[in-house]
Amino acid sequence: MVVRFSPFSLKLSQQPHNHEFSCFSKQVAVSCSYGLKRFDLRRPQILSSAFGGKSNGLRVFVVSDLHTDYDENLKWVECLSNVKYKDDVLLVAGDVAETYSKFVVTMSLLRERFEHVFYVPGNHDLWCRREGQNYVDSVEKFNKLLEACKRIGVETNPMVVGALGIIPLFSWYHESFDKEEDITGYRIPSLEMACKDFYACNWPNGLSNGDTSLSLYFDALNDKQTESIKEIQKTCDHIITFSHFVPRQELCPEKRMLFYPKLPKVIGSDPLEDRIRSIHGAQGREHASSCHVFGHTHFCWDAVVDGIRYVQAPLAYPRERKRRMNGGDKWLPFCLYADKKFSRKLNPCFWSDYYSLIPRTPHNTKLAPWVARFYKLKKTIDV
Repeated sequence: MVVRFSPFSLKLSQQPHNHEFSCFSKQVAVSCSYGLKRFDLRRPQILSSAFGGKSNGLRVFVVSDLHTDYDENLKWVECLSNVKYKDDVLLVAGDVAETYSKFVVTMSLLRERFEHVFYVPGNHDLWCRREGQNYVDSVEKFNKLLEACKRIGVETNPMVVGALGIIPLFSWYHESFDKEEDITGYRIPSLEMACKDFYACNWPNGLSNGDTSLSLYFDALNDKQTESIKEIQKTCDHIITFSHFVPRQELCPEKRMLFYPKLPKVIGSDPLEDRIRSIHGAQGREHASSCHVFGHTHFCWDAVVDGIRYVQAPLAYPRERKRRMNGGDKWLPFCLYADKKFSRKLNPCFWSDYYSLIPRTPHNTKLAPWVARFYKLKKTIDV
């Protein structure tokens, strides 16, 4: 996810010390920047992604937002072990690379290291700004990426691996996904000014970032897999679905906490959540066997909402890993499933941990102090 206004979101190592965080801060190590008061309350370091040893059965690892257009991120992929994961599964939840050549290189490297690699496209993957002459539009590039995956041996369709059902879900965001009250009274850049998708993607007539057409278009592609999904529902006790975009607004911090308060308008999809619930059930499956993996916002996240566990484990940009708690270079990809069960909770998740203790208050539209300092109040004229 790229928003041209920088910084656009509050990362794990950037939590200010104020009264809202007082009851929570004892549980995590936090280092505050932007000139506010600093504090450092210790938290146990996350274990390695192998969790101490080799599993006797199937292991599933997850990662999103690889962004290997950055040399540091491509180097991270290149440094993944050629031996450690040879019997394992990797789910890549979108935003691999902006250019086709980097995408192919990245996915080929991952395929060499894992027994199975699954992938869904993200918004960056469909950008045409650097190679627009190679594609009629972003839909054509989408299809080219799927063709490349098939050639490389990367899965983009539902599949049963061992006794586990894995279901990739195509999706796109729409502005009406945002149901929470807007921040007003500040000069906040428009979506068109802040979000690069509006000019880096190129859509055919009838599809637009300005309405629900893209979210409906990509969701409808999942209908082709209806029979495969039904078979997985019948035969698998554990199912993992995954997408690039966000299925629920609760999986993103409140607007007042974000450096770009309009971010929720370009992150998620209602049809995606409907699709997830049609697979896992309105209240999830029994015995904590339902999980959905997503990406896009670059926030580490691990929470159970209405019976489904939602996980985001992003590599993100190099500058973000340097700022956030526990980075990501050493513990990613995250092992989500091993020994026929889902792993324990992902550790470095400031915001999902925060909301597990402190209720969400979307009616509060007063910008957090670390956000307000970046915006000017609109001038009003009395008539």
